[in-house]
Amino acid sequence: MEKTNHTFSRREFVKKNSLLGVGTVLSFGVSGDLFACVTNSSTIPALSGGTPVREKAWLKWPNWDSKTMDEELLKVIRSGVWSRSGITDEFEKQWAETLGVKRCLAVVNGTNALIAALVQLNIGGGDEVLVPAYTFIATVAAVLNTGAMPIFVDIDPQTFQIDPEKIEAKISKRTKAIIPVHILGLPADMPRIMTISKKHNLVVLEDACQAHLAEINHQKVGTIGDAGCFSFQNSKNLPIGEGGAIVSNNDEFIDRCFSYNNYGNPFGSVMGEVGAGTLMLGTKLRITEYQSAIGLLQLRQLKEQTEKRNENADYLKNKIKDIRGIVPYKLYDHVTKAAFHLFPFRFIREEFEGMSKETFLKALQAEGIPCSGGYSPLNKMPYLKHAFGTKNFRKMYSDKRLDYSTYMEQNQCPENDRLCNEEAVWIPQYALLSEKADMDDIFHAIEKIRNGANKIKQ
Repeated sequence: MEKTNHTFSRREFVKKNSLLGVGTVLSFGVSGDLFACVTNSSTIPALSGGTPVREKAWLKWPNWDSKTMDEELLKVIRSGVWSRSGITDEFEKQWAETLGVKRCLAVVNGTNALIAALVQLNIGGGDEVLVPAYTFIATVAAVLNTGAMPIFVDIDPQTFQIDPEKIEAKISKRTKAIIPVHILGLPADMPRIMTISKKHNLVVLEDACQAHLAEINHQKVGTIGDAGCFSFQNSKNLPIGEGGAIVSNNDEFIDRCFSYNNYGNPFGSVMGEVGAGTLMLGTKLRITEYQSAIGLLQLRQLKEQTEKRNENADYLKNKIKDIRGIVPYKLYDHVTKAAFHLFPFRFIREEFEGMSKETFLKALQAEGIPCSGGYSPLNKMPYLKHAFGTKNFRKMYSDKRLDYSTYMEQNQCPENDRLCNEEAVWIPQYALLSEKADMDDIFHAIEKIRNGANKIKQ
């Protein structure tokens, strides 16, 4: 008779434990020492050799349903009409209607949407544009590409947004515009920003590249200022691969943007004498038909996905808010809907036995939870010094205004430094499209790390 082998690996034992229950496992005659070891493995952080909270894969992104989407995209590809035409017109129409705004222009990406909008809002060399310190590089790159000077405003760490209390101190006689960024899909404090902009006669361009369908007082972000810009890059909540859009209720402005995006040729109210040809300095930002077709297909599921993200974000926030050392995002009172391109919270290392943010992120990833530490301080990167040293900037600005040391001193953002370097943690938007049990996994992983902080530190 073959001898039964009762030597179990830890992983095998945990699987049997979950299937058979504690009583059944004990009946196998497994030693108490092994049982204690295996039981404790579920409470030991995975980074310290314990069992991960989660091994199940997360949803893949972008979400593409071949059964319902392939054929419609193939129709556009088979048509041979790939340059901008009727499909793009339809995408622009539907995106404008979805946002409740009069006009939309689709372009190659969100970065160039920002550049085109700034140029057509008459922002350029010699001007200063206020930007939040906590944003993606594209916001600031767009300002620099117009020849204007970015001026950084520190953030409110509770909301991750530009702090309205700190805006007016940064306004000078050269300030021409504010770019509030609804970063992470959480709306900035637009009512207060609009009040400040009107007081100082400033243009407001909303960077809503991460904030599809987010709302303030039931009005979609991107439609509150003079214009708004969106991104449809692959990670975004409405993914095309690459793509962007400018939206506005100002017909003349959108006509100028369209002309600019098509080499400066006549369009709408941008008209010259018959046969005059190109009328203004422009470039080529035209989007393709197959990109727009993907956009239309993705748009069909955006509303439902946005509702799901909001529901799960609220559930997860309420689960983790009582974990000592974890501070979830805060929404302004007038926010009626967020987009949750990312789910952010702050990590306070003092409450985790002095654990670094880098170690916390590794520990969370070891538990099977996708996460990242977010942005690095944009106001301290070498690209600014490089821009100030270019031929165009040296011709447009005095040596005094291009003094890098002085600029750095005047653009310090200590709250942003702390958020970037020590506190910010992101969970990606696709995780919020899962079920409540998956949100519980995130909660249990964070709780497990908090309870096992000493073991991780050792």
